[in-house]
Amino acid sequence: MTEPRLWSYKEIAAHIGVLTETVRSYRKHGLLPPPDLVEAGMPYWSADTVRAWAARRTGNHPRRDPNE
Repeated sequence: MTEPRLWSYKEIAAHIGVLTETVRSYRKHGLLPPPDLVEAGMPYWSADTVRAWAARRTGNHPRRDPNE
């Protein structure tokens, strides 16, 4: 199966391991980057946009050992 060129809320949610409604909430609160395309009122993001955003997300970094 080939990877979709553009991701909807559903694909983003699967990629970061949250519910689709959580991703919708992220957009509502300005936590997602602007969509790369809006078609018929539905936003879509490129896989590269989502991966770059996910890599920068707060809490997406390895935790430090507080004893270091």
